[in-house]
Amino acid sequence: MSRLVLASRSPQRRAILEQLDVDFSVQVPDVEELEAGPPHEVALENAYRKASAVASGADDGVPVLGVDTVVALGVHLYGKPADAEDARATLTALAGRRHAVVSGICLIEDGRSRTAAAQTTVEFRALSDELIDWYLASQEWRERAGGYAIQGRGAALVAAIEGDYRNVVGLPVPTLLELVADLLGA
Repeated sequence: MSRLVLASRSPQRRAILEQLDVDFSVQVPDVEELEAGPPHEVALENAYRKASAVASGADDGVPVLGVDTVVALGVHLYGKPADAEDARATLTALAGRRHAVVSGICLIEDGRSRTAAAQTTVEFRALSDELIDWYLASQEWRERAGGYAIQGRGAALVAAIEGDYRNVVGLPVPTLLELVADLLGA
């Protein structure tokens, strides 16, 4: 039996848990996510919705982890772009500016939920139309909050980050380990 159920479709979150050698299984939740509101509240609520949807059918005693990551420029949230033009608009808005990447984490175990949030500041380079075209052609923007993947070609868009790099990838490890201190069995 797995020590953890990850309520997420994100391959990045899976990869991070695998790097940590965590015993887990994956169940993809089917939930309606918030798309507007204060970034921390949206990320935490969406994480709770994901974990709760999976926990309702999970075996007793098996912890369920829900995670949600949002990209915010001020009060405006940038989710997963609907299409290439939406991705272009997102990247153009973020170009040359600092934005927040906020992840909410929710762990449900034995009917009790615990939550935590992490924030990383990302500064984008000034982006030329040619660089945006190059990035859009990669298709890497698909299914990515904010329309980019910092661990891939999206690294070319970034000038600097302040905070947890893994948070930008999709799972803030220090925050996760604070929430689930015995996750690594160490």
